[in-house]
Amino acid sequence: MNTLRIDHVTIAGRDLARLRDDLARVGFPSQYGGVHSNGVTHMALIGFPDNSYLELISTCTAGQRAPWWQAHIAGDGGLCAWAVQVGDVAGTLAHLATRGVAVRGPFAMHRDRPDGVRLEWILGYLGTGEPGTLLPFLIEDRTPRAWRVPHNAQPVTPLWGVAAVVLGVRDGADARAQFQRAWGWERVITATDEHFGAHLIHFLDTPVVLAIPTATHTWLAERLARFGDTPCALLLGTRDWSAASQTYRLAEHTTWFGRRVTWFDMRALPDARQRGIVLGIIEEIDRPALQ
Repeated sequence: MNTLRIDHVTIAGRDLARLRDDLARVGFPSQYGGVHSNGVTHMALIGFPDNSYLELISTCTAGQRAPWWQAHIAGDGGLCAWAVQVGDVAGTLAHLATRGVAVRGPFAMHRDRPDGVRLEWILGYLGTGEPGTLLPFLIEDRTPRAWRVPHNAQPVTPLWGVAAVVLGVRDGADARAQFQRAWGWERVITATDEHFGAHLIHFLDTPVVLAIPTATHTWLAERLARFGDTPCALLLGTRDWSAASQTYRLAEHTTWFGRRVTWFDMRALPDARQRGIVLGIIEEIDRPALQ
């Protein structure tokens, strides 16, 4: 499994209704998805044409302790995890264990949609921290995936899906070694984006970028001090830069690894960075962005 397919990226907060309103103001209406089998968390989703999606998650009742991503939920931490789709969670965990990766699972989970349809899947966790904060967690559907990501959860958009997850890390060498141990990734390209405030490490032909703060008092350094290694931004892919620019309010563009990148203009959400809602668009030229 050297090529990872992003299944979804999770965004957490204290209040699901507020998260949904925030994303809608940026241009991404969501569909309520129901309560997880833990009985504590519930979610909404924003789907894309490639069937990747954003999961917005919170506790059903304010103040409940969540079994996953408690710090991000209680602290309005926003981006908190990412998942990759596999055909066999148990087999993948067994393989990664032989490579020296700490694994947990498989775990059977379900969620009941508001229309009464029960969705079932299997999860596997990698590493020792919260699932999906650095290494992705694994997901295998037991019911049709189209039930989990229904077509009517996909807004009409010139964006094809989640192209890359940007992982904020305190120790770039250690994080790089963890991915190399798991998947044997050796080829990287590096860059620095002073405006973003990070040194960047991109594993070639993957959807993964590591971001290390350039200084100790940047927004990214402060985020890592609060939450540890965690997703800090995500990039959505487009095949039509002009249409994307006309559809969304965007900031000036920059270049990452030879591709145009622009961030959503978050003036409607002035505390977006502090709340971990950092979304951008990356241009696709002749292949899926960063893959």
